[in-house]
Amino acid sequence: MGVLYQVGIQTASLLLPISSLFSSKMKLFINGRKESFSILKEKINPNKKYVWFHVASLGEYEQGLPVMEALKKEQPELGIVLTFFSPSGYEIRKNNTVADVTLYLPLDTKAKAKRFLDLAKPVQAFFIKYEFWPNYLTELKKRNVPTFLISGIFRENQLFFKPYGGFYREALKTFTHFFVQNETSKQLLQQLHFNNVTVNGDTRFDRVAQILEKNNQLDFIKTFKNNTKTIVIGSSWPQDEAFLIPYINENKQNVKFIIAPHNIKEEQINNIKNQLKKSVVLFSDKEGKNLVDFDVFIIDTIGILTKIYSYAEIAYVGGGFGTGIHNILEPATFGVPIIIGPKYQKFQEAKDLVALESCLVVHNQEDLNNTFNLLIEDENIRKEKGNLSKQFVLKNKNATQVIMQYLKTNL
Repeated sequence: MGVLYQVGIQTASLLLPISSLFSSKMKLFINGRKESFSILKEKINPNKKYVWFHVASLGEYEQGLPVMEALKKEQPELGIVLTFFSPSGYEIRKNNTVADVTLYLPLDTKAKAKRFLDLAKPVQAFFIKYEFWPNYLTELKKRNVPTFLISGIFRENQLFFKPYGGFYREALKTFTHFFVQNETSKQLLQQLHFNNVTVNGDTRFDRVAQILEKNNQLDFIKTFKNNTKTIVIGSSWPQDEAFLIPYINENKQNVKFIIAPHNIKEEQINNIKNQLKKSVVLFSDKEGKNLVDFDVFIIDTIGILTKIYSYAEIAYVGGGFGTGIHNILEPATFGVPIIIGPKYQKFQEAKDLVALESCLVVHNQEDLNNTFNLLIEDENIRKEKGNLSKQFVLKNKNATQVIMQYLKTNL
C-alpha cells in the first residue's frame, strides 16, 4: 500500500497540470501550489518560531480558527503557518488576519514534505478533522515535532480500519494526541491501540458561539426583510434548487426568500434567477433599488452569509441533495430552525441536531413543501426548534479550552 501511495502521488503531480486545462478550479489548485515555496521563502522569519495548521477547506478553517486565535492570544510571539488543500477554502481566506503565512499545501511527496518543513520549521503541527498526509506526518515524526488532530472524526469504513490499511495506520502513529468529536471515534482508535485520545467535541462550536458577540447587522437585508418572515437558503446546490425553486414559485404566503448559492458564477446565478417567477434582486445589482419591493434576494457574493442567517425565521442549508450538507451551526447559533436534505450522515453536529428535532430532514418535494409550511404557519414550533438549536451550540462550547489546557500541561 505504501509503494502504491508513493507511485500514486507522484503520478498525480505529473497528471494534474493537464487537468487544469479543462477546469478553472484545478487551475487554481495547480497554479497556487507553484507559489507555495516562494511564499515560504519570502515570509518566514528565521528568528521566529512557527506553528503549522493544515486545513482542507473553509469548514476546517473554521474549526482550526478558535485554536489559532487562542494560541495567538496566549503566545503572541508565535507565528502561524496556515495551509489549505482546496481552492474553495484558500481563495476565500487567503487574506485572513490570524495567520502570518497562508498558502496552498504542496502535494504530499517525500521531497516536497521535506522541503516544506525545512522552510517552515514548525515547532508544533495541527491537522484538522480528517486531513492525513502520510509523507508530511512521517517527516514531522522524524523531526520530533508534536503533531495533533483537532476535531477529528473517524468512521469504521475508513482505510485505517480495513485489513489492508496498514500503511495508513502507520500514519496515525505519528500523532502526539487526537482530539476527536465523539465517543465512536475514540473507540475506533482504541481498537487500533491508540489511547492518546480525548473526546472534546468540535471546535466549530466555539467559533460560531463567538458570532453572537459580533455586529451582525446588514442594513440592506433589514430593508429587504421589512419585518416579514424570511427564509434564508444558504450554500445551495442545483440539486437543492430543483426542489426549492418550485416551492418559492408556488408559495402564496407572506414570506420573503434570500438565496446564497454555493456557486456564485454568473451562469449559475442567472440560471436561478431565470427560473424564479417572483420579483428578484441581486446583491450585485441592489444599488438604487427599493429592496422592500422584492420577494427574493440572491446573494451573488461571499463572506456575508453568516450575518444573513441572523435575519432568518427559517434556514435551509444546502448540499443535502448533493455531496453533503454545509455548515448548519451558523444558523443554529442564531436560534433558527433548520431544514436539510438527506445526505448529512458524515456530520456529527447534523446527526445530533436531527436527533433533537431542531433540524428537519426532507427527502422529496412533498416533504420540503410540508416542512416549510409547518414552520411558517406555527410560530410555537418554529421558536421551540430554534431555541433547541441555540441551546445545542451553547452546550457544546469549550472544545478549544480542552486543547489549550492539554498543550499547557503536556508541552
